Amino acid sequence: MVDQLESEIIGIIKNRVESEGGDGETALIVGDLTAATELTALGVDSLGLADIIWDVEQAYGIRIEMNTAEAWSDLQNVGDMVGAIRGLLTKGA
Repeated sequence: MVDQLESEIIGIIKNRVESEGGDGETALIVGDLTAATELTALGVDSLGLADIIWDVEQAYGIRIEMNTAEAWSDLQNVGDMVGAIRGLLTKGA
């Protein structure tokens, strides 16, 4: 079951991927975006991930430290991103 936070983050990712002007295949994947969707399947590289993270920071007024290679490698799919953001929001509450 998708909760509000997951739904909002999926929307942010969809908007960013669609605005980057992906090909037709990527557009089909974006339409069916779920927590299990791999970021690489969306064509998200390290620069694209940085853009998505910036969008999320702006939306939730949080700061996401992504300076280590380990932090980057932990975000493989949409669910990983939702979990990381949920953790940051919980810490700030």
